[in-house]
Amino acid sequence: MNLKQKVLSDNFSVGIIGLGYVGLPLALEFAAKGIKVTGFDLDAEKVRIINKDRKSYIKHIPSEKVFQQVKGKTLFATSDFSKLKETDVVIICVPTPLNINREPDLSYVLNSTREIAKYLRCDQLISLESTTYPGTTDEDILNILNKTGLKAGKDFYLCFSPEREDPNNLHFTTSTIPKIVGGYSKKCMELGVLVYGKVIQKVVPVSSTKAAEAAKLLENIYRSINIALVNELKMVFDRMGIDVWEVIRAASTKPFGFTPFYPGPGLGGHCIPIDPFYLTWKAREFDISSKFIELAGEINTSMPFYVIEKVIHALNDHMKSIKGSRILILGLAYKKDIDDLRESPSLKLIELLQDHGAKVDYNDDYVTKIPKLRNYNFKKKSVRITAANLKRYDLILLSTDHSYYDYKMIFKNSSIIVDTRNGFGKLKSKKIYKA
Repeated sequence: MNLKQKVLSDNFSVGIIGLGYVGLPLALEFAAKGIKVTGFDLDAEKVRIINKDRKSYIKHIPSEKVFQQVKGKTLFATSDFSKLKETDVVIICVPTPLNINREPDLSYVLNSTREIAKYLRCDQLISLESTTYPGTTDEDILNILNKTGLKAGKDFYLCFSPEREDPNNLHFTTSTIPKIVGGYSKKCMELGVLVYGKVIQKVVPVSSTKAAEAAKLLENIYRSINIALVNELKMVFDRMGIDVWEVIRAASTKPFGFTPFYPGPGLGGHCIPIDPFYLTWKAREFDISSKFIELAGEINTSMPFYVIEKVIHALNDHMKSIKGSRILILGLAYKKDIDDLRESPSLKLIELLQDHGAKVDYNDDYVTKIPKLRNYNFKKKSVRITAANLKRYDLILLSTDHSYYDYKMIFKNSSIIVDTRNGFGKLKSKKIYKA
């Protein structure tokens, strides 16, 4: 029985490399359909939590889902990559960060591909979901896999299908978000569509892996540029004494030709702060300077510094210096009501505030302790929001507008507030500063 026949009869197995915010929900979708899934991750703690505790370590993914699939023996986690040879489909869901020079770091993808190459066999499908620049699949990954002596499109199959996860989005789930699939060859694409069609309601085939890679970048560059625009307008309107949030509300009443985007303390998440730089880097190979994209990136990465200027100004208005001030940051995750810290602007704000001599604490009920991260190691724990605790701080900085915050109570018990999310929008006071 060949791979196509296995997929058509639901008699195939899936290996997913990377059990994070992309890999775990995808693994659960396949497992829920009765398809045997082996999840691969170098983090022994994740493997233990899935196999032994049978729980989820991601807030918006219910532990019951993990429990049911592990109990039913459709989901198994491991750090033993030799088990890749037992899978029919291998999906790569690993990070694609930037290095210290803001250049693409494909080490996670390439290392995963080298592991796959050790165990690659005929009639396997390899699919990359990690966001990257056009050419990664057909060039970087293919070069590694071809060294095995097996040929893509003939002996094995190769696809790119970009992840589109939006943690805690109540309107869309992994299965209801349309899935783009591009293949190294037509047969590769057709097999990819067939596999993903088992768990995704709508699969969108495109002509090549490069088209699929470019589509993902377009989605996030579109958002990055529009967020940069409202961030810049926020600074302009602030000088003019105009409330940018009121302006956005008013403009949003137009029933056509306008899509609202909202300012903030900086970009967060794995996609929008990073993806545009993947394209600008690749564009240089073709002697093209993507000025528009780079300018948006500069504006968005500058926003934490703008927030710090607002903090300094607010403290100065109250005859206080930032050095030695006690500051409480509300919200550590990159967006409301999730536990995802990837590229969160709150982390940069902590770093900048501490560099200015401030004593910084934070509150986030979804992130009770800051783990050691790729670029940060703060060793801080979340403090409780109580009237007594709030009064201990010189300034409260709202960075992530979690739904559980009681803004009236926080306002009542705070001396100075810097609001980057319009959480205190309906409250009017000279002690509230918009940033």
